[in-house]
Amino acid sequence: MGQAPVIDISECSYCESCVELCPTVFKINEETGIIEAVELSQYPEKEIREAISCCPKDCIIWEGGG
Repeated sequence: MGQAPVIDISECSYCESCVELCPTVFKINEETGIIEAVELSQYPEKEIREAISCCPKDCIIWEGGG
């Protein structure tokens, strides 16, 4: 499996910019209110990079790969 976006929820301010920029990947969990990345077989790299660059808390990273 390739890289996947991960949100450090301890740093997240819940501004929801990632959800707005990349709603196919990031969502708000209705039960917990926590923003999370959905599991996909392939991620839209360009949109995720934009979400990473716009995150005010720098709490989104790529994990895995190789």
